[in-house]
Amino acid sequence: MFKITLPDGSVREVAPGTTPADIAAAIGPGLAKAAMAARVDGEVRDIMRPFDGDAELALITSKDEADALELVRHDYAHILAEAVQSLFPGTQITFGPSTDDGFYYDFAPKDRPFTEDDLPAIEAEMRRIIAADKPLIREVWSREDLIARWRAQGETFKAEWAAELPDGEELTVYRAGKGEDAWLDMCRGPHLASTGKVAADAFKLTRVSGAYWRGDQKNAMLSRIYGTGWLNKKQLDAHLHRLEEAAKRDHRKLGQEMDLFHLQAEAHGSVFWHPNGFVIWRQLEAYMRRAIDAAGYQEVKTPQVMDARQWEASGHWGKYRENMFVIPDEVPNTDDDGPIVSDDADWMALKPMNCPAHVLIFRQGIKSYRDLPMRLYENGCCHRNEPHGALHGLMRVRQFTQDDAHIFCRQDQIVAEVRAFCELADRIYRDFGFAYSIKLALRPEKRFGTEEMWDLAETELRNAVVEAGLATPEYGWEELPGEGAFYAPKLEWHLTDAIGRTWQVGTIQSDRVLPERLDASYVGEDGERHRPIMLHRAIFGSYERFIGILIEHFAGRLPVWLAPTQAVVATIVSDADGYAREVEAKLKAAGIRTDADLRNEKINYKVREHSLAKVPHLLVVGKREAEEGTVAVRTLGREGQRMMTLDEAIAMLTEEATPPDLR
Repeated sequence: MFKITLPDGSVREVAPGTTPADIAAAIGPGLAKAAMAARVDGEVRDIMRPFDGDAELALITSKDEADALELVRHDYAHILAEAVQSLFPGTQITFGPSTDDGFYYDFAPKDRPFTEDDLPAIEAEMRRIIAADKPLIREVWSREDLIARWRAQGETFKAEWAAELPDGEELTVYRAGKGEDAWLDMCRGPHLASTGKVAADAFKLTRVSGAYWRGDQKNAMLSRIYGTGWLNKKQLDAHLHRLEEAAKRDHRKLGQEMDLFHLQAEAHGSVFWHPNGFVIWRQLEAYMRRAIDAAGYQEVKTPQVMDARQWEASGHWGKYRENMFVIPDEVPNTDDDGPIVSDDADWMALKPMNCPAHVLIFRQGIKSYRDLPMRLYENGCCHRNEPHGALHGLMRVRQFTQDDAHIFCRQDQIVAEVRAFCELADRIYRDFGFAYSIKLALRPEKRFGTEEMWDLAETELRNAVVEAGLATPEYGWEELPGEGAFYAPKLEWHLTDAIGRTWQVGTIQSDRVLPERLDASYVGEDGERHRPIMLHRAIFGSYERFIGILIEHFAGRLPVWLAPTQAVVATIVSDADGYAREVEAKLKAAGIRTDADLRNEKINYKVREHSLAKVPHLLVVGKREAEEGTVAVRTLGREGQRMMTLDEAIAMLTEEATPPDLR
């Protein structure tokens, strides 16, 4: 008999061959119906898979949302693959994982790539398979039998993958249905008990794209079909609504409508900022400078290009070189095809981060323990060689500017410095109207430093958040094993935007590795040399990405203090042109970013145009307003208009145009 321990501590003795589903049924019919899978000794397994010994058991239901979504999305991917092969015989299958909001599957079509016109028929076939409620049966196959099966079916991609799996690895297949006509796929699992356990109305196929076999452009091009899958229709509808909202808020679309920036092939991953967009940048830069000045930082500026020896010493050359833009120090020879780099040329690199350069500033001159903490800040322009396919508007670029700083401090100063940073970040995110959560990313598998060093660094960050009162459910406090940087653990700030999406932006990392590798030191109270601890920190993360987040969070309707144009004075009739110019001049004198629209167009046309450009306030003037010294104020997103004296309008605009930290 096997002893199965339940979460409440009770133990059930069961015979070999018993499954978690049997235990769920023994507890009660409600649980038997609700149970989707099982966590056996911490491992998620099929609910129909028999126990293989004594075990701890926890049953997974829809209340365990993260696990439940992973399961149903995996099942939707397999159902998608079966549907495609049913509709398009001869199509080869490859892989089909779950994703953050759904699933995809890669196919090698027999005749032609799939298109989005194929999706409705595939969805209908998926619903037929779900309605058939086919049992999903786990089987263990020998490598030879599995490869032979795939080759016999013409599944060359699956056969190739099966042949390359490590020796000794258990090869499992899931059979959908029974008998010779059952559909098979090679998969580790787990899966639900049958195809009917997923909701037929809680998924939608969304798009088709190309993908290379195993992600290598040298390999065959496949057709990838994406879908989104959920536990029920309510969740699906909410997700589709978010997607619709996200499309309306897309910063690339709004950036064009508001004339903020553009990107083009001549500078992949680098942004061309237009005057309107750079106003936003400058306002953020000024805001951040006021914040860091008040917090005791010193601003610096460091070189864009540094010798490879510096990056070798820091460790980036070995661990990050593939993401760096590398250039020869000299190009001594040329021919008709261009420069020839000699084998013994020295190498340089555009900096992908600012940290090593800040260490070099710290190392200039002798530092005493009395000089610490030293807080060095830089609006540092960096370059990272991101793949073309990964670039995405302002959110993922190759050239970006970080609001970057490094705090060099003593061991006894770390917790206080991290706590002060937590409080600074809290004020800044609240000024922009963001809620946020804090995560502690712990040591990764590949890392520098000793276990003792990592233990200490992780404890210091944890203690600082506790002292700041932020390690609570209200702030979404969570620890993330394995997600730290190779040289340091880090705290991460995840912002939640207006439609519920999260964005990881701010960070602070406690680093003992880089000061050691780059020989940074200070003279302690004992007269001996000591290593400082280096805290890497940012709040915006990068100006580019933060501006993209702001545009989407506010749907382009930026707070007045950030808006490129804060007010437009628009005339109804040409007789008011002179008064409009007077109003414009007085607004500009008050520091309001103002334009005048004196075109011979109807006022409704002007209202629509400036609304599309997301101008916060439109001050409409005609003959009557000119005579009375008033303006009719139309505010973006607000019905109707308000009549004000010019002085009242200036006072209102001045208040709204004042940055939150100066109010």
